[in-house]
Amino acid sequence: MKALMVDVDGVVVVHPEPGGWATHLERDLGLSKAVLQAAFFAPHFDDVIHGRAALRERLAPVLEEIAPHLTCDELCAYWFREDAHLDHGLLDQLAQQRAAGIAVHLATVQEHERAAYLWNQMGLKDRFDAIHYAAELGHAKPAPEFYAAIEARTGYAPADIFFIDDKAANVEAARARGWRAAVWTGQDRLADLIGV
Repeated sequence: MKALMVDVDGVVVVHPEPGGWATHLERDLGLSKAVLQAAFFAPHFDDVIHGRAALRERLAPVLEEIAPHLTCDELCAYWFREDAHLDHGLLDQLAQQRAAGIAVHLATVQEHERAAYLWNQMGLKDRFDAIHYAAELGHAKPAPEFYAAIEARTGYAPADIFFIDDKAANVEAARARGWRAAVWTGQDRLADLIGV
């Protein structure tokens, strides 16, 4: 194994509330989670996540309709701040792997703005060697093209990579590419999953 590829949401970032970052959205910002899902995420987020549209380009007109009291800046700041609970136990385990000479990369389904926030504001650039994300790659997990694009960018052969993700479908897709992979539940030691 030369590289560890690590998912973000549900792995590196774990929200304490089962409902995620938008659990208290209505209480805090006066916007229903269900309304935001129906008006923005369901019709627009696939284009945003695949890099075919910018987040604010799609979000701004939606907010004008469903929450004229809110700006894109306000909602995005809330979203990114509320979706920023790092699993420090896992980060410590990843740091041990990195210190042993294993490259540690993020492999995640993000749009450009949150990817930049994770990398820069949250300091993941200091803990990982690279970030590979859907909007930049043009493909999202579990599409095989997502994994192929990472191989092409890094030069790693499938057999060089171990991948952890909280979704079984993403793990199965990685295995289909020839990657070693495991579902991350937060219950196992990373070294036990990798087998070192």
